[in-house]
Amino acid sequence: MQQDASEDAPPKQRVQDEIRKDIILGALPPGTRVTETALASKYGISRVPVREALRALEAEGFVESKPYAGSTVSKIPVDDADDLFFVREALESATARRAARRAAAQFDSGAPSVEWWQARKVLAGVLDEGDAAVAQNRLDLLPELNMRFHLGVAELSGSSSLTALLRQISGKIEWLYATDVNTRGKESWTEHRSIMAAIDAGNAAEAEKLMAGHVHQSRQGYLSRFASDPV
Repeated sequence: MQQDASEDAPPKQRVQDEIRKDIILGALPPGTRVTETALASKYGISRVPVREALRALEAEGFVESKPYAGSTVSKIPVDDADDLFFVREALESATARRAARRAAAQFDSGAPSVEWWQARKVLAGVLDEGDAAVAQNRLDLLPELNMRFHLGVAELSGSSSLTALLRQISGKIEWLYATDVNTRGKESWTEHRSIMAAIDAGNAAEAEKLMAGHVHQSRQGYLSRFASDPV
C-alpha cells in the first residue's frame, strides 16, 4: 500500500489536511462549530498547529470565523459551483491535451523519462484503487481518488502553472464531488479509463474532448440536482 504523504507533512499541514477531509466527507457538516481545543483533542495534536490550520482553511473557504462567535464549517459552495466547473473544464481540457502531447513525445523519444514513468505509474495505481472502490461499492473513497486522478493528469501534462491552478480549486471540487458521489460517482469514475487511454495513445484532440465532456457531464448532473435540492 502506498504511504500517505501526509504522514511526513508538518503538523500544521497534516491537521489542515485532516480537517479539510472531514469537512469534505461530511464528518464535520456545514454549520458545525469548531474550536481549537476540540480539534486538538480529536486529532491528537497541540492547539498551535490547529489554530494555523483553521486560518489556512478559512482562506480556502472551508471555515468561517466571526469575532466573539468562533469558527464554523462553511456552507458547501453551491452558489459558486457553476463558476468552479467552468474554470475546471477549461483547465482540465488543457491538462489532458498537454498530457497526451507529452505522452506522444515521451514514446517518440524511445526512452521515456523516469519522472514521467513514475507519474504514470502513480496514476495507474489510482485508477486501480478507484475500480476496486466501485466494485466494493465504497463510494466514500471516490472523492479523494477522483481528486488524485485529475491532479495526476495535470502532473503528466508537465505544466507547473496549470497544475498549481488546479490545486487551488481542487479542495472545493472534491467537496462538490462528495455531495454528488452517490448519484454519478460510479459512472464518472469509469470515464477516467477512456481519458487515460486517449492520453496514452498521444491523441491530444480526443483526450481534450473526453476530459471536457467528463467535466461537463459532472457539471450538468450536479447543477440539475442542486437547483431543486439546495444544500
